[in-house]
Amino acid sequence: MSETPIRLPDAATVEAVLQSLDPASADVDLAPALSAAFPGFSFTAAPVDDFYWHSADRTVIGAEGARLGNHETWAKRELATVGGDLTAFWNRHRTSGFGFAEWRGTTVYAFAPTGPGVADFVQLSLGREIEVLAGPVVDPGYRPWSADDLLEPSWVKREPVTDAPVLAGPVYRLQRRSGLVHMRSFLATRKRLEREHREAQRPEIEARVIREVGRDYVKETPFLERNPDWFSFVPRENRFFADWERSSASATRILDHWACDIKDYEERGERHLSFIPRPLKMPAERLLAEEGISVHRLMERIEAIDAEIGLSFAWFFLMTHGHWVDPDVGDAIAKGLRTGRVRLADRDAAVLLDWAAERYLF
Repeated sequence: MSETPIRLPDAATVEAVLQSLDPASADVDLAPALSAAFPGFSFTAAPVDDFYWHSADRTVIGAEGARLGNHETWAKRELATVGGDLTAFWNRHRTSGFGFAEWRGTTVYAFAPTGPGVADFVQLSLGREIEVLAGPVVDPGYRPWSADDLLEPSWVKREPVTDAPVLAGPVYRLQRRSGLVHMRSFLATRKRLEREHREAQRPEIEARVIREVGRDYVKETPFLERNPDWFSFVPRENRFFADWERSSASATRILDHWACDIKDYEERGERHLSFIPRPLKMPAERLLAEEGISVHRLMERIEAIDAEIGLSFAWFFLMTHGHWVDPDVGDAIAKGLRTGRVRLADRDAAVLLDWAAERYLF
């Protein structure tokens, strides 16, 4: 008897699942609904702190709650009825009770393993959005100085937590270009694009020289003599996953601790692919390499971070992200390893020393 083939997640089906969610239970139903749509895949979901709002699709709401159309179109039409007189427009609408609604959101990632490897998983990048009654169509306390002031309301608060009335949602939307990614394929493509980009520059790079000018001499050194690994360069995205796989962090799945904020765009006919790792859990405090702090004290601090995050070697990957752990902490601990003052697990020490020899940061 042949087994039913596993259906890989596809964007069209994901979008259909998202559209079918009931706003009243969307947050709870998201992962189960995705798992049900793709038998053989078990999805989890995690939010990140990435607040945003849409400027293009605001809607004007009348005093009685009726929707009066697109905000920009309405504002331009109403302004035209008073001959472009901003003062007249302001006087007419500052007490009219008219408001505008806009969609605001935060980023949510959904993951499903596809195999045992560190990069064997599918990632969905989603926007969780609600429509709120943001505020009045004009600032009641200040006359607008230009039509642009009307079209980009700056008199309302925009914060992740708000008491603005919710009109619709939450709804989930799949990001367009990088919304659905198989991470192993992403890394292979990232490495291939980097290789092709560098190979295209080979004639120029092989002819390039580094010139040093002194008082009594001029010295020219071939660029590749100083940079012998230029054509075998490994992108930081690939190193991040490779370092996870060969460190003690590999005892857990990377998708349980990190999301990848992927950028995929074209510029001058060339495709650019990258990501910024986003921690799903962050330590309560930043760890900085403060002047005078001993390497032994730093070791105590990184062990505390690992315990807080619940992940061995968590501090290292937070350091490559650059915000929560100062990269100088890594340099200080690497120096302590080289002088024998501190110890790490052999596999973690190897990763850190390689990083210290050739840094990468996001």
